[in-house]
Amino acid sequence: MSRRTPVVLSMLVALAGATAQAASGPVPAPKIDTPLAASRTLQTVVLAGGCFWGIQAVFQHVHGVAQAVSGYAGGSASTAQYETVSTGRTGHAESVQITYDASAITLGQLLRVFFSVAHDPTELNRQGPDEGTQYRSAIFYQSGDQQRVAEAYIAQLDQAKVFGQPIVTQVVALKGFYPAEAYHQDYAAHHPDDPYIRINDAPKVSNLQKAFPDLYVSKPGKD
Repeated sequence: MSRRTPVVLSMLVALAGATAQAASGPVPAPKIDTPLAASRTLQTVVLAGGCFWGIQAVFQHVHGVAQAVSGYAGGSASTAQYETVSTGRTGHAESVQITYDASAITLGQLLRVFFSVAHDPTELNRQGPDEGTQYRSAIFYQSGDQQRVAEAYIAQLDQAKVFGQPIVTQVVALKGFYPAEAYHQDYAAHHPDDPYIRINDAPKVSNLQKAFPDLYVSKPGKD
């Protein structure tokens, strides 16, 4: 990844196809979901699926998402710094806190995007060219409803054998979310010509538009 060490472009090309391409066909909608709220209600969910640049970029283009913030979850506040998290020994995962309007989009719809285009949920402690526990797949739930929907959806997808391998996404309680450094925020939007973004993350946003045209918004935060 370009922010860590120089990476040969051809290597990135070879590895990019491994990200968010594990599904053998369309990922079905969840059978168990939260209902739409009757009026505008902001809720949050924290998702981890590899480099937070790409996860943030995808959800910034989802209808009903008010804000997506890159950060760290799974470890303590004292170790929530990029250089420390990058050691893979803090318990943190690069994560994104998604604030969404529960009257416009459901948790299940967000998770469908997460499993369909945002990352490959069958890769253990890695995504594409990035390796380490900080790149694990995880859903950090904040309520019993979030836990119930997430666990039921993973079971549904595994039972239907939507992916060639078992889903390794962790479903764990959120202990705390810590925003990442300013230079990581909106990185894909600020650096569209970065080779890592062009090869690994821009295709995810393009796939979002193709797979979910009714959910895609061209400008972050604009429906």
